[in-house]
Amino acid sequence: MSNLGDDFSQFDISKEEKDKLVAEVVRYILFKTHQNSGCPIKREELSQLVTKNYRHRSLPAYIINEAKAKLSTIFGYELRELQRSRPSSTSHSRLSQQSGVDAKSYVIISQLPAEVYKKYVEDVNTSHLTGFTFVAISIVQLAGDNLWHHLKRMGLHETDENHPVLGNVKQVLETLVQQRYLQKDKVSGPEGTTLFYELAERALDGTVSERIKQYISQIVKKDDATVDIL
Repeated sequence: MSNLGDDFSQFDISKEEKDKLVAEVVRYILFKTHQNSGCPIKREELSQLVTKNYRHRSLPAYIINEAKAKLSTIFGYELRELQRSRPSSTSHSRLSQQSGVDAKSYVIISQLPAEVYKKYVEDVNTSHLTGFTFVAISIVQLAGDNLWHHLKRMGLHETDENHPVLGNVKQVLETLVQQRYLQKDKVSGPEGTTLFYELAERALDGTVSERIKQYISQIVKKDDATVDIL
């Protein structure tokens, strides 16, 4: 930490009080991430943990930065602020379904090497959801925003609430919207209202984007190999 991290006297609180606030914010982040399947946590929520008993305007930012350091050094997580993506030029007439989402929010990202995370942390019981996430993001990136059209071609239907692997398919896709991998927009046209999907902040993140490119590359190579055999 910088010298600023050691100087909390400006807030007129003791070291014990500061440590207690940092621990409370860390616990809240870990609990909410687990409870809400990795959905972003609003900065406002974290600030309220601090301001309920303390009124210094700069204290929430200081405590969040301290919690960020603890998450990194102790738990191996990066606390990353999501940057809201700009609407594409083709979506200016769309009504975003995320208009009520706080622009300042956080997610935690594992800093462990991929092979270590896969061996010791990754939950095999949710691997099907990870696979669906990659498929959905890849479809949107490659084929545009008419996601349900392509999912239906794969046998995944909006009305399917009892898929043998995914369960409620519509709800699983909605979770990706809540997790900020996808953004859902509503468009009114001559044929009625249509839902379109675009990549959101987490899908545009450099690490995730690179993994998606590798995933797509593997699929293309497999298709090329199949063509060569035929």
